[in-house]
Amino acid sequence: MGPITTPGAVTPAPKTRWYRQLYFWVLTGIVLGILVGWLAPAAGIALEPIGTTFVNAMRMLIGPIVFLTIVGGIASVADLKKVGMTGLKALTYFQIGTIFALLFGLVAINIFRLGEGVNADASTIKTTDSAAKLIETGAHQEWWQFLTHIIPTSIAAPFVEGDILQIIFIAVIFGIALNAMGKVGAPVLDGVQRLTGVMFKILGFIMKAAPLGAFGAMAFAVGKYGVSSLSSMGGLIALFYATSILFVVVVLGSVMAFLKLNIFKMIRHLREEYLLILGTSTAEPALPGLMRKLEHAGVKKETVGLVVPTGYSFNLDGAAIYLSLAAVYIAQATNTELSIGQQLGLIAVMLLTSKGAAGVAGGGFIALTATLATIGTIPAAGIMLIFGIDKFMSECRALVNFTGNAVATLFIAWWDRTLDADRVRRVFNGEAVEPLPSEDPTPLDEFTDIAADLTEHHHTPGATDATHAEPAAVDLASSEDRHPAYSKTI
Repeated sequence: MGPITTPGAVTPAPKTRWYRQLYFWVLTGIVLGILVGWLAPAAGIALEPIGTTFVNAMRMLIGPIVFLTIVGGIASVADLKKVGMTGLKALTYFQIGTIFALLFGLVAINIFRLGEGVNADASTIKTTDSAAKLIETGAHQEWWQFLTHIIPTSIAAPFVEGDILQIIFIAVIFGIALNAMGKVGAPVLDGVQRLTGVMFKILGFIMKAAPLGAFGAMAFAVGKYGVSSLSSMGGLIALFYATSILFVVVVLGSVMAFLKLNIFKMIRHLREEYLLILGTSTAEPALPGLMRKLEHAGVKKETVGLVVPTGYSFNLDGAAIYLSLAAVYIAQATNTELSIGQQLGLIAVMLLTSKGAAGVAGGGFIALTATLATIGTIPAAGIMLIFGIDKFMSECRALVNFTGNAVATLFIAWWDRTLDADRVRRVFNGEAVEPLPSEDPTPLDEFTDIAADLTEHHHTPGATDATHAEPAAVDLASSEDRHPAYSKTI
C-alpha cells in the first residue's frame, strides 16, 4: 500500500546539490573572469565577444517577452480601469522612490565633499572621442524628450532598436484593443499566451550559457579597465557603493518591512539574477527571471507585466543616486558653487532627464550631461573626471535598479490588494508551493536543468504514459516531479 497523501499538498523535492545550481556556476564564471582579466589582461580583453554575445542573446528576447507579457496581462483582465489605476500607482511610487534616491546621493556628497581640492579647470579638460559623442548627445537632450520619445515612428522600430519604453506603449495599446475585441480576440489572446511560453523556453536554452557569458564579460572588464582607476578614485566609488547599500537597506528595506517581508530573503531568492547582473553589468538579462519569480510568488501576471518593464525605464534608483552624487561631485571638483536651492533644482531636472535615456548605450552619461546642460552652471566637460570609473559603478547601479523594481512590484501588488504576502514569504523562505493556475506552464527549473532535458520525454517511475496524456498535462505533471520551482540547476 502506497503512502497516504493529502490532495493539493506540495511534497518538498530533494534539495539540489550545490554544484548543480546556476548561481554557483555563474559565481565561478565571475571569479575565473576576474583572475583571467587580472593575470592576463590581453587575454581578458580578447574574451569580450563571449560576454557581449550572451548579453545580446538575452536582449534579443527582452522586447518580445515584455510585449507578450503586457498584452497577455491586459487582454485577460475583466476591468481595464484596474489596469489604468495600477499604472498610475506605479508611476506615483516610481517618482517618490526616485526623489528619495536623488536625495540620498545629494546628502552623501554634501557630507563627505570628495570633490573639494581637485581644482579641475573645465576649459583644459580633454575629452575622448567616445565621451565627446555622449556629451554631444546629452547636450541636445531636452527634459521633455522622454515624453515625445514614447511614441515610435513605426511598430517594428522599437523591437529592432530594443527600446523598452516604446515597446511598453505599443503593448499597452495592443492589449487594450485586444481586450475590447471580446470573444473575437480570444484566439489571438490564446496565441499570445502560447508564444509567451515559447519565448520563455528559448530563454531557458540561453540561460544555460549564463556562466560562460559572465566569465567573458568580467574578464574583459577587468582586463580593459584594471584596478588602476580604483586607486585614484576609490573614495568616490566607495561613497557611491555605501550610499547605494544604505538606500537598499533603509528605504527599500523599510518598504519590505511595511509589507511584513524581509528584503534580505528576497535578495537571496533572486541570487541567480543578482550574479547575472554582477557579471554582465546590466540588468537586462535578469528582467525575464524577475518577472517569472514574482509571478510564481503570487503577484498577478498583469501587475508584473506592467510594473516590472515600466520600472525598467522609470524606476532607476541606482541611476538616480549616481546622477545626484556625480553632478555635485563635478561641481565641487570644478569649484562651481551650488546653493541649496540650485541643488534642489538639480533634483527637479533629474526627475525628468534620468528617464530620457533609459535603455540607451551610455544612458547614465547622457542623462548626466543633459542635466548639466539644462542647469547651465556646471561644465558638462567635467564628466571626464568620472568617465574612467563609470565601469566600476555600472554594476552597482544595475543591482540597485533591479532591487528597486522588485520591491516596487510587491508594493504595487499590495496597494492593489492582490498581494498574497503569506505565499510570497513562503517562496522567499525557499518552501515548496503549488503552481498558480495562471502561471506559465514551463517550469523555471528547466532553464538550467540538463537532467530535465534528458528525461522530459521519457518514462519516470509511477508516471503515466506521456503518449496518452495531453501536452499541457504532461508539462504540469512533470513540473511537480522535478525540483522545486526556481531551484535553478545545471
